[in-house]
Amino acid sequence: MTSVNRVKIAGVFLLVGVLFLIGGCGYKNEPVPPENVVPRAIEDLRYTVNDKEVRFSWSYPVKTISGTSLSVIDSFELFRAEIPIDQYCGNCPIPFAEPLDIPGGVPVDGKVRRSGSYKSSLLKSGHKYFFKIRSRTSWWASSNDSNVVSFIWFEPAAAPENVTVIPGDSEIAISWSPVTMRLDGEPVQKPISYQVLRSTGGKDFEKIGELLTGTQYVDRQVRNGQKYFYTVQSILAHGDEFVDGGVSEDVASTPVDRTPPTSPAGVTAVWTSGGVKIFWDQSGVADIGGYRVYRRAADKDSYTLLGKVDPAYTIFVDTQAKDSMRYYWAVTAIDQAKPVNESEKSREATIR
Repeated sequence: MTSVNRVKIAGVFLLVGVLFLIGGCGYKNEPVPPENVVPRAIEDLRYTVNDKEVRFSWSYPVKTISGTSLSVIDSFELFRAEIPIDQYCGNCPIPFAEPLDIPGGVPVDGKVRRSGSYKSSLLKSGHKYFFKIRSRTSWWASSNDSNVVSFIWFEPAAAPENVTVIPGDSEIAISWSPVTMRLDGEPVQKPISYQVLRSTGGKDFEKIGELLTGTQYVDRQVRNGQKYFYTVQSILAHGDEFVDGGVSEDVASTPVDRTPPTSPAGVTAVWTSGGVKIFWDQSGVADIGGYRVYRRAADKDSYTLLGKVDPAYTIFVDTQAKDSMRYYWAVTAIDQAKPVNESEKSREATIR
């Protein structure tokens, strides 16, 4: 066989091989553009640290980088870097290790956007930690990095004790005993602060307010009738860094509406054939629960409650008044709180 024929035969085999590779690559349609499957980067990676572990949480991505909806997240990759505090370089690249794989799932449960979570207790005293996370929809479609969170870990302060709460009107006052010991039993020798955390369901506590050096806090971002749970965490300062310490047992309280409505105005009394009709102006209070009508005789200082009137009405008929006596009538407003708050009595009305 001549060299020319050998070249031709080799060319045929090469062409067949190329066609086989093209035909068997798995693509029956046009490839999907990456921007239609790559998730948007997670932007809300959060953490909480207590005396035992660090806990992370984040929101599932629901869109690709092109804006299309995601039906499922295959997995998450949590990256971790651990650096001895005496070797930390603020301008150096962060030495993230190989990521930890965390299972994913559907981004939305019904109508609620899902949250991911993970916790780790592998912390070393005197180290600074960095974490970031990515999401994947397949082995090759990975999002960009999330925001990076960091903290340092030293032997932390003990948890605050004797946490008490006192409910008020649209506020809850929290107080606790000062922390003087670390978890290892040694005295606290560095500046200590406190962080108040709040929840409406007894879990997933979130920080409220700024770090406190005192042992009292008044939460005024509350709604009357809603139950709130609180914990307090000790925070030790190491230079410009802070070490999250022990977290107290949670306590619960419900703020109570203690503000009465304003007194009704325009109270007027008129004799009629059916009795004395008492009129007054409609209250402008949003949570008005009704009115109470009182009467006293001219020679008495005490009042008798005649009855209650629904909030839609501003009239009451006193059928027991005697035309031979002089009376004074007053009206109060009550709200919808439990127990109700009652206003001061209105200006008296009488028939001259």
